[in-house]
Amino acid sequence: MVLHVFDRSQERPGSEPSRFGFIVTKAVGGAVTRNLVRRRLRAVSRQLLQTFPDGRDVVMRALPGSEQVPWATLHAEIARGLDRSVARG
Repeated sequence: MVLHVFDRSQERPGSEPSRFGFIVTKAVGGAVTRNLVRRRLRAVSRQLLQTFPDGRDVVMRALPGSEQVPWATLHAEIARGLDRSVARG
């Protein structure tokens, strides 16, 4: 998984909610596999959104093999990446 985080709050002050976007290409697999990965990413994002600061745009790019990653590992790695992005400011 590759995470890109952009802090919109510096550009436009205000308390807009954070937004998540997903890139799942054909390299990940067929349509069924890509949709499974996208649903998993969306579910993780929904859980992490409650603790994530407002005003950020997050883009997650799934890499080949991400469909085989267990749920707990996926959740932990994304949470760790988002925590790092918040700590950097």
